[in-house]
Amino acid sequence: MSADKAAPPPRTITLEPAPAGVRIEFAGTVLANSDRALILREESLPPAFYIPREDVHWQALSESDRQSFCPYKGTARYWSVRVGDRAAENAVWSYPQAIDTVAPIRDCVAFYWNKMDAWYLGGERLSEPSF
Repeated sequence: MSADKAAPPPRTITLEPAPAGVRIEFAGTVLANSDRALILREESLPPAFYIPREDVHWQALSESDRQSFCPYKGTARYWSVRVGDRAAENAVWSYPQAIDTVAPIRDCVAFYWNKMDAWYLGGERLSEPSF
């Protein structure tokens, strides 16, 4: 295998249940509210909440054309958010056919931390993604 086609080095990814309910808000609207969220930790990246699709309020989301590929999770699809006159492009993503090592995220979506207005864990507002 040539150097430019070499497989990426292994990466440590862990999944665990969130210790309490998770709520995500944008423009005064609750976009997600879940007692079943997962926390994905991936080496030096900030942790991310993965919310079951059933716990997401889809009225404010519209699918975008964007896709990306991660060798550790698979191909991601994206959604943009619009509430009133505010929008956040490609602010939500999902891995609907995630690779087997992260299979539990297949039916979940994640939100970009810096594109949302408020994050809550167990009713406590979070100021940064350090959960």
